[in-house]
Amino acid sequence: MLKLDVTCYVDRSDVDDTLYPINSGLSVEITKNIEEYMVQKLGIEESKVPELCFSLYKNYGTTLAGLAAIGYEIDYEDFHSYVHGRLPYHKMLKPNLVLKSILHSLPVRKVIFTNADKAHAIRVISRLGLEDCFEGIICFETLNPTHNTSSSAELKATGSSTKIHTEIFDISSFRPGAGSELPKSLVICKPFKEAFEEAFRIANINPHKTLFLDDSVRNIETGKTVGLGTVLVGTSCRTKGADQALESIHNIKEALPELWEANEKAERVTYPGKVPIETTVIA
Repeated sequence: MLKLDVTCYVDRSDVDDTLYPINSGLSVEITKNIEEYMVQKLGIEESKVPELCFSLYKNYGTTLAGLAAIGYEIDYEDFHSYVHGRLPYHKMLKPNLVLKSILHSLPVRKVIFTNADKAHAIRVISRLGLEDCFEGIICFETLNPTHNTSSSAELKATGSSTKIHTEIFDISSFRPGAGSELPKSLVICKPFKEAFEEAFRIANINPHKTLFLDDSVRNIETGKTVGLGTVLVGTSCRTKGADQALESIHNIKEALPELWEANEKAERVTYPGKVPIETTVIA
């Protein structure tokens, strides 16, 4: 029997738009909570928040990583609690028995890998009824153990949930070139190569024998550069770096029957991209 490993990437752009559709509305609620956090907790002018959010997400992978990079010292537990802890999961998500059946029938191990906190990932997969489909969770706390403990502890000792540097880098006025550089973020997250490599190490994954499914084009592009076989979910149009494209994760069995046939035939798997598959990554 061929052993396949499946790693599942989950975060606000991944699990929300991959394991269940974007029209669930949960992503909208998450964005609203992030923007509200920036106004209420950080004192950022409300009219500037949407553009700042986009800029930070574009340059740093997540708004949280960007806020930390440009000078805000944030209690990460407080941030995740504010952004995810207030989400109406029970109203927007429901058990997905079809997906559960597909995942159970796939003869591989499955691991959640997310930029979000562990509590969010657990709530999502539990609400979808997929809690027994995955081997484990790689999350913000896994990728950033030092940040998760030392930052929160230091901030709690001050009696404040959020501290702000006296100087905040004005990313809105940043223009590449002329020797100027953006501040570096110490938060590890997708779509950056370091996050993928750390996930491979933690989960003992060989990227060259791994199939990666994600709804984010830039995550797919990075995945391809580190040797993953890639499947873009949410569209049937292939983009740069995508070996396959699926409208929905529910189409995976029809699009990639080789993953199931290999188990029956006990053969080495190759999917249409000609990459031998022993691990499948679903984002």
